Amino acid sequence: MTINIRFQLIKLEELLMCAKVSETDNRLDVMNIKYSGETGDIHAHQARPKGSGRLPGVIVIHEIWGLNSHIEDVARRIALEGFLVIAPNALSPLGGTPDDLDEARSMMQKLDSQKTIKNFVAAVKYLQTRPQSTGKVGVTGFCWGGGLTNQVAVNSDVQAAVPFYGMQPQPKDVSKIKASLLVHYAEDDERINAGIPVFEAELKKADVDYEIHMYEGAKHGFFNDTSPRYHEAASKLAWKRTIDFFNEKLKT
Repeated sequence: MTINIRFQLIKLEELLMCAKVSETDNRLDVMNIKYSGETGDIHAHQARPKGSGRLPGVIVIHEIWGLNSHIEDVARRIALEGFLVIAPNALSPLGGTPDDLDEARSMMQKLDSQKTIKNFVAAVKYLQTRPQSTGKVGVTGFCWGGGLTNQVAVNSDVQAAVPFYGMQPQPKDVSKIKASLLVHYAEDDERINAGIPVFEAELKKADVDYEIHMYEGAKHGFFNDTSPRYHEAASKLAWKRTIDFFNEKLKT
């Protein structure tokens, strides 16, 4: 409940002021796009460095609150590192993300999980086929989006996946993962962390290329710098590891 209250107090303009990379940053080409998904048109925020040639793609998957200014900001941050980035709106089939966070969360719970996975797998195909793309694609996501990142890794041919404190896939599905994984967990996150031992055992059995990092003293949601759960040291370290990982797996 404390998190809900905190989020409700942050107005849209305040979120924009907190952005580390403005939507009007002159280093970037930023636009809102749409691509064809399982349920029809999926809307997304797109960013890429200005004047750049072909770039590897990265998909950013939002939290349970839907696509908001924070996640769009994260997409722009990654774009500045030399990537073609899209942040799709999972709530596109229901009309998009509302301003009210409780309403957004309620709408997220009404989504068809299998169709939603296919909508994000379609994002992989979208990035692979853009003329500005090298064809290599990575995916990262947070909380709900971390779980969906794992599902995209299971159900697509992405080269790299970075789930932040996300629900693990079913053990029987882990062997389908062909991507390299960089997995971030918070120490104080009992529900999510309960799934780590089985997940890691299946990753080893399937010979998946993976790294798992546990962030001491951090809570679920530690990366979100608009949240009271934000943990600066953990966030900065996870960010560096993520960008280094995408550079290694997608640019070589």
